[in-house]
Amino acid sequence: MKKAIAVLSGGLDCTVASSVYAKDYDIHAITFNYGQKAFKQELKASKEICKKMGFDHSVIDLPWLAKISTSTLNTSEDIPEVDADDLDDFEKSKETASSVWVPARNTVFTSIAASYAESIGAEIIIVGWDREEATTFPDNSKEYLESFNELFEVGSPIDIEIKAPAIDLDKDEIVKLGADVSAPMELSYSCYKGKDKHCGVCESCMRRKRGFEKAGIKDLTEYEK
Repeated sequence: MKKAIAVLSGGLDCTVASSVYAKDYDIHAITFNYGQKAFKQELKASKEICKKMGFDHSVIDLPWLAKISTSTLNTSEDIPEVDADDLDDFEKSKETASSVWVPARNTVFTSIAASYAESIGAEIIIVGWDREEATTFPDNSKEYLESFNELFEVGSPIDIEIKAPAIDLDKDEIVKLGADVSAPMELSYSCYKGKDKHCGVCESCMRRKRGFEKAGIKDLTEYEK
């Protein structure tokens, strides 16, 4: 079977993205520890997803990224909480995105994934980048995806392509896609705060909740609020 590398945080988007290719590829998922508050829960979710889907799984520690990051995901500063009305307010969402931004995170993750892909002869790297988050996170955008693939064309001795099946989708469409491909969305973890239950008020939780609501699909996630 063809081989693939999946960048898997345990979140909703990457869980759905990986599931899209689960039947056609032998997938090796990698989860990164960059000192984020949610790492314990992300690791738990990733392990459960990989077990259910039959993926190989590796964890990569990036202590240097934890050290240089000033993101609220890494530091003792409070992670912003948002209201539902804030999700479509560009200025407020931009402010929240700036607070949780980790320096070059997706660039680092994807480059390491490329090393894994070259080492095992994987044809694709699967990521959960999507249109909704690309509004305020440039490293989720279609332009970023296309640029990275162009880089691989000139910089890798083998054919590797990044696959982002949610690149043109919003959260509700991702949830619908997840249902279509039987993704274990109930095992995924999206909260920035890293609590046992999703906090329900950080931007990631709010987008997750709204996605299921708009999709009309039952949300099995446990939220504190």
